[in-house]
Amino acid sequence: MPPAKPKAIVLLSGGLDSSTCLAMAQEQGFAVYALSFDYGQRHQVELAASQRVARALGAAQHLILRVDLRPIGGSALTADLEVPKGREPQAMAQGVPITYVPARNTLFLSLALAWAETLQCSDIFIGVNAVDYSGYPDCRPEFIQAFERLARLATRLGAEEGTDFKIHTPLIKLSKAQIIAKGAELGLDYGLTHSCYDPTPPGLACGQCDSCLLRLKGFAEAGLKDPLPYA
Repeated sequence: MPPAKPKAIVLLSGGLDSSTCLAMAQEQGFAVYALSFDYGQRHQVELAASQRVARALGAAQHLILRVDLRPIGGSALTADLEVPKGREPQAMAQGVPITYVPARNTLFLSLALAWAETLQCSDIFIGVNAVDYSGYPDCRPEFIQAFERLARLATRLGAEEGTDFKIHTPLIKLSKAQIIAKGAELGLDYGLTHSCYDPTPPGLACGQCDSCLLRLKGFAEAGLKDPLPYA
């Protein structure tokens, strides 16, 4: 019998980046345990996308946790605030946008860490990006490094067994075009994914929010056609 593959948790939103991240984790030889969140986001359509991606890529397990962040609010994704539309890339890279969800990646990585402990694994993948990252502070390398230190201090595996948790960020230094090219190379069907922050009632991407614009720009620069339908 061949040796069992090492396990890894992959945070999977159903968007372009996280789906590519999952494919890359598999390429590296990990058995993937996908973790998604129903956190009260206005773009609930991404959860259906996460299920499609996990199923198509053959994740060992796909867990969707409900963590309702709407009572906290503070973001256009979880409160009745307008999603910015039609912004230039330069504007997206300046300041923290209203689509930032307070402490979201900290919360999600903490829950991924809890599942990693129960699965007895020390590898967690997250599709953060510091190039086309829309100004989110919890997508920076400094945040990831700090969380790795926290993970060892905060867990039984770290305290008793000296486990060094690794937060893998394979996309962090890639442009959106490079991410798309990598996913295409791995055979990822981007038609399964969804990136829009403010989809129409039938679930079509708006084409004007920051996420849509960065996605469309990435496909154009990669010389590929985005298979996602837009309003």
